[in-house]
Parts: sequence; C-alpha cells; structure tokens
Amino acid sequence: MKLTTCILACLCSLSALNAREILPFNNQWQFKKGPFPTEAMNMAKVWNSPWTEVNLPHTWNNIDMQQKVNSFYQGAAYYRKNFFFPNAWKDKRLFLRFEGVGSCAEVYVNGKLVMTHKGGYSAFACEIQNEIKFNEENEIMVKADNASRADVIPVNHTLFGVYGGIYRPVNLIVAEKCHIAITDHASSGIYITQKDVSKKSAQIKVKVKLDNGSLHTQPVVLENTIYDHKGNMVSRDRKEINLSAQGIQSYTSNFTVKKPHLWNGRKDPYLYKVTATLYQNGEKIDEIVQPLGIRKFEIIAGKGFFLNGERYPMYGVTRHQDWWELGSALTNKHHDYDLETIMDIGATTVRFAHYQQSDYIYSKCDSLGLIIWAEIPFVNRVTGEEWANAHMQLRELIRQSFNHPSIYVWGLHNEVYQPHAYTAQLTQSLHDLAKTEDPDRYTASVNGYGHAEHPVNMNADIQGMNRYFGWYEKKIKDIDGWIEGLEEKYPDQKFMLTEYGAEANLNHQTEFLGESLNWTKDYYPETFQTKTHEYQWGVIAKHPYIIASYLWNMFDFACPMSVRGKIPARNTKGLVTFDRKIKKDAYYWYKANWSEEPVLYITQRRNKDRETRKTSITIYANCGTPTVTLNGKPLTGIRQGYTPVHFIIDNVVLKEGENIIAATCTDKTGGQLHDEIKWYYSGEKNRSADSFENKKTHSGL
Repeated sequence: MKLTTCILACLCSLSALNAREILPFNNQWQFKKGPFPTEAMNMAKVWNSPWTEVNLPHTWNNIDMQQKVNSFYQGAAYYRKNFFFPNAWKDKRLFLRFEGVGSCAEVYVNGKLVMTHKGGYSAFACEIQNEIKFNEENEIMVKADNASRADVIPVNHTLFGVYGGIYRPVNLIVAEKCHIAITDHASSGIYITQKDVSKKSAQIKVKVKLDNGSLHTQPVVLENTIYDHKGNMVSRDRKEINLSAQGIQSYTSNFTVKKPHLWNGRKDPYLYKVTATLYQNGEKIDEIVQPLGIRKFEIIAGKGFFLNGERYPMYGVTRHQDWWELGSALTNKHHDYDLETIMDIGATTVRFAHYQQSDYIYSKCDSLGLIIWAEIPFVNRVTGEEWANAHMQLRELIRQSFNHPSIYVWGLHNEVYQPHAYTAQLTQSLHDLAKTEDPDRYTASVNGYGHAEHPVNMNADIQGMNRYFGWYEKKIKDIDGWIEGLEEKYPDQKFMLTEYGAEANLNHQTEFLGESLNWTKDYYPETFQTKTHEYQWGVIAKHPYIIASYLWNMFDFACPMSVRGKIPARNTKGLVTFDRKIKKDAYYWYKANWSEEPVLYITQRRNKDRETRKTSITIYANCGTPTVTLNGKPLTGIRQGYTPVHFIIDNVVLKEGENIIAATCTDKTGGQLHDEIKWYYSGEKNRSADSFENKKTHSGL
C-alpha cells in the first residue's frame, strides 16, 4: 500500500465524515500507451510489461502533436491507480469526477465498467461505491482514446489537435446518502438565474437539485443563502423537505436583492456568493458555494453591447488552451499566466475557442470581469453522425458553466457547412436546446463566409463571421467595403467579427509588404501580421455595427495536420509565441489601443537587418505624441496613423552600420516612458522571400 493511501486510511478510520469531502486524486497513476496488439497472447505480454508512473494532469501528445506533421499518436492508452477505501466510507456515496479526458473515456473499478464518456473537454462524474471492496486496495482504471471519430466532436484534428490523456484534474468525492446532486452532468447541482436587474433591485432564483441514495424518504433541511463580497448575509431561505428516494428532486428559492452592487466587467467585477447547505438531524451534511454576479447583458443590433444598460467596449481575443511542450495538461499557474496576459493587453472579452475550457479559467474570468464566450467543438467538418454528441456536449457545457456571470453566449458551431440542410437543422436544434437549458443567454453560430444569407446561418441569436482579408482572401483593406455592405443590407443583424488576423513566423521579417499574402507559401513575415492588425482594428473601431470583435489568436497553438510558414504543426496567428516568451509587435498595438496602462513601443525590433536605406518608423503610444531620435538627432514629420495611438515617421534615412532609434513620452502622472531599438543597414537588398532566412545576423531569434 502506498504511503499516501495508508495515511488517508488511518485518518478516515478515526472518524466518519459528516459532510462532502473532495479529495485530489491525481498522484501515483500508472500509464501505458498503445497501439495495442489484438492477439490475446501479445496483449498480455504488453500489459504485463512495465508501466510508467505519472501524475495528473497528463497527456501523451505534448511533444509529438507539436513538432511533426500528422505523426502524433492518436488511439488508446490506459491509466490505473490502486487506492485503499476504508470501512469508514461503507455508508457513504463515492464518486470520481474527471474534469477532462481526451477524448473518449471508459472508467473501470476492479475490472467492472462504471462509466463511459464521449468528448474531450467537458467534465463527467461517475458513482463507484457499488464496485468498491472496502478495507482493501481497489484498482481504478481509465481507458482514454483520442482517435478521431465521426460521432464525437470535433470529428478530426484539422483545426487543432485533441490531446490524449487525463489532462485535467480528477477528484474523489465522498458524500452522504443525501446530497446536492453530483451526477447531473457533473454540474454543481445549483442553477442561479436573475431577472429584472437594475440598480434598484434584482430578482434572483436559486434552483438546487437533491439526490437521496437511501431506500426511504428522508427529512432534510435545505438552506439557500446569498452573501455579499465581505461575507455578510444578504438573504436566506430555509425549506423543510421530505426528500424522496426516487430520482433527483429540484427545489427553488426566490430572492429580491435591493440596491444590488452590480457586476460591471473589468471596472468592478463585484461578486456575491450563493451557498446551498443541506442539513439532516441538525447536522450539516452537504454544502456547495457558487458565484453570483448580478448583471444585465444586452445586444442591440447596430449599436453594440450593453452591460447594465450602458454601452460596453468589447475588445476581444481568442484563446486555445495548449502550451508548448505541455499540450493541454496545464496547471492553474498556466491558466493564470494566460489570463494575466489577456488582462495586460486590455481585452474586455474572450472567446474561448473552440471547446469547453477549464472551469477554473471561467471562475477567474468572473472575478477579473472578463466577459466570455463559451462554445462546443462542433467545428470544421460535418459527418452526419455527430448529432447526439453535439447535443450532449452542449448540455454539459451549459450545466457545468451555468452560474458563471462572465459568460454571455453559448457558441453552437464554427465553420461547418455541408450538407447544408443537415447542418442548419442541427444548429437550430442546438439553439433550441440552449434556450431550453438557459433562456437568458445568447447563442451564436460562426461561419467563414462573408455573406449573411449562407444556408447554415440564421439559426442562432448572433451571427459571427471569421474573415481574413489579405491572408486567406482578397486584400487587407477589403474589410472596409465588406462591413459597409453588411451594414447597409442587414442593419438588424446582431453581428460579430469572430476571427481575423494573419500568421507571423518571427524568423520572417521584411520591409517589403503588399496588401495580400498567399498563406500557402513558406514565408509568414511578422511585419505583415502587424500591418494587417493595424489597418483592420482601425476599421473595426469605427463601426459599432460590429458588436464585438475577436482577433485570432492570443497565443500560437498546435495545428498538427499541416506545415505553416516553415513551422510544422503550428498555427502562428498568435500575438504571443507558443512558449509564451515573446510578445509580437501586434500585441503592443492592441495594448496601446485598449489598455489604460501607459504604452510606448517602437515596432519592427526583430526586423533589424534593414533592406532599404530610406525607411519609416512606427511607434505605438497612448501617452501623446512621442519625441523620436535617430542616432541622437531629433526626427520631425511625425504623423498619426489609423488610430490616435499610431504614429509614423516617413522617409527616415539610415546610416551604414548600427542605427539607434529612441522614443520618449510623458504619461498622465508625469512619468517618463522610454523605448529604444537598434537597426542595421549594410546596403540595399532584393525583395525576395529567400532573404527572410538570411536576415538573422542581429535578430537574436
């Protein structure tokens, strides 16, 4: 018996639990990856060979999915763990709750199947006590399989990779016979809704689902309480209940909160909390705490997004969850870093694409005031076999995330098309499911075509479009005519620009930029990404018809089925590199435009080996017009670019060798900001893609 389980057994034998206990179940697992032979003799040989000890979270694709094209292992792998269950738990109810297994899972206890789950991004919970042998060690085994399947979304690994493994934490839950429901699609068992929200009052309804695992009706007391941010009680409702042993039962409390302190985004993300407490025979036997942010979301076509009756800027980014050499097996410190970066850039809203992400990150958004879009991985391709699974994953997403005040919309699909009739009907059905589960939030569907009348559109509250002018299609500035055409033809559409941008390989730098780039070529200059974002954000900022915009993407991420810009298995549209070490120029463009923090930044610091003697300097500054020098001499002729933070000096003449560009400005508090970069000039260079790979002398990459 392992030391940790011995200690746990001793503790539990001393006294029985009288309330829910949640125990981390993440250490000392054994792991074995396939492929596995089909012959029994060979399978037994493989099975009895040494296993690898791992701790959770864990994925087996953190290297192979990120470094080579279409050569990663997708298929079955097994995790097993021996655990001692003490006699003190005989009269309890035992559950395992998995926060995420990629992508299909089977859970066995002592060789007996207790749960199957299809979908790599939602949580699931299974009851296990009927298969437990108490006062001895038990084997918990999990089969995880991330092979793409026609009946499980996403149905392929094309847009992003589905990492295999138990890549989010697992908890063992020890509960009383009567408790707040654990197996209601792994939700909290509590559903908080709010109506008639204003500064004067708000109507709050708290629905709690209770589960009685005994054979008899049990007298219990359910107490629902709202507390303010300081822990002071605001209101309480107490119900005496004879809880039936047949089926999960729901009970509702209604509250009126007078003069509520409203949740107001990043300005003031004020949170109350709702506590549901279950008592029996005067003792507390279960308790769940959920966040309550009292707020009102409203979208008005052509005018924008409104929070608590006031127009709210929707400065949007998107986020894939994977990290370089970690894959999706992240800890909370990795989620915290990503959120700190998103907050630093000044974003107010996040599209967590293209799948349900960690509940921890949704919770942090509640407290940070980020307004978020949550969605299911119905992306890229339709098979005709995913109907049931798409509904299941949407139901899980909604129930598990229901109480997060930061969520304003449920995403139904992204870039799925043919067959048109089937896809449209499936989207309509998902919309109906979302409105049944949660009538108070919006739904959205997203397409990559630029016309509203596409057959798969018009089946959700919000129409999102992904457009990459200058990258996949047309020219950078064609965004102008496109958005003006939509404004004129469809003024009543609740419309969002849900992806836009361009890729950037930091090894590719050039001054020679046109208005479009053929993305199938091998060179993806960072300077083209910068140019794209500079112009297109300038357009977006002028059009309230675009209710929200979401640049693609905050971070580079794995794209395991293709080579892009000479980097295998990588999408480089991020504003930050995959390893989170370098923030690209476009990052500072948005920070200067969005953030209230002072910003002064000279662009093209990695484009050091200049191709022309006469060039231009671009600076982002939200602290007024900067003072700029070249080799210690002041430069004049500075002009404003596409937004008030965009400054350009044309016709700057470099000298042979090293050139030092410096900029200064004064922030609102009188503090001095300074930025400085070095460029090198050694003669005129040809406009050639081949030159990208030959310009690294001073790049530092």
